Amino acid sequence: MPEVILKVENLYKSYGELTVLNGISFQVRQGETTVIIGTSGTGKSTLLTCINLITPPDKGRIWLEEIEITDPKTDINLVRSSIGMVFQHFNLFTHLTVLDNVRLGLTVVKKIPKDRATAISIEKLNLVGLADKLNSYPAQLSGGQQQRVSIARALAMDPKLILFDEPTSALDPELIGEVLNVMVKLAESGMTMVVVSHEMGFARAVANDIIFMENGIIVEEGDPETMFHHSRNPRTQEFLHKITELYGGRPK
Repeated sequence: MPEVILKVENLYKSYGELTVLNGISFQVRQGETTVIIGTSGTGKSTLLTCINLITPPDKGRIWLEEIEITDPKTDINLVRSSIGMVFQHFNLFTHLTVLDNVRLGLTVVKKIPKDRATAISIEKLNLVGLADKLNSYPAQLSGGQQQRVSIARALAMDPKLILFDEPTSALDPELIGEVLNVMVKLAESGMTMVVVSHEMGFARAVANDIIFMENGIIVEEGDPETMFHHSRNPRTQEFLHKITELYGGRPK
């Protein structure tokens, strides 16, 4: 069985009197994909940003392999270089070309020589189908292309884990498939991923584990077969029925 690469233990986060995460615990094994689903405002995105301490949790512990991320003595910037993050909105530098957007982290954070960083960046852009857009600027790209640049940027850093926060939610419907297809290929290649998404077809196709969250807790967790066909919790059944009806089953 693959080793555990991410472990989240008893995580809490509140904003004033609003409890967003209420004792979340789960783990992700190397090479596997965990898909987190649930209604809006239930803490899914906050959970992702807690994992790399963009949002510091109030209580709880997180490990990436043997490193406790939540230990105050941990060099969080070093840990973050091993965790890719792809957001809903693309967060590209509009004044930089596609190549420069992908290459920047390699030269600035990892201090890789420019020639080597360029070769890595081109390789990752080719992987997401954008090798012909090296010299384009974000404004010249579709939303789907911009999100694929974001994925290439995350991949270029050679992460141990990539977090995806609803990566298709800001896209027009006809552009969603091109991003999901890239993510399916990543999952099939053995990239370890935690994905917040409402794309049930993607979850069915690639998830090793699906987590249904509501009101800051994990209501139910299981593999796709269990969750879609044998879920025990009525709230899980109701949510999956509604979300599948609404969004369908992309990708095929």
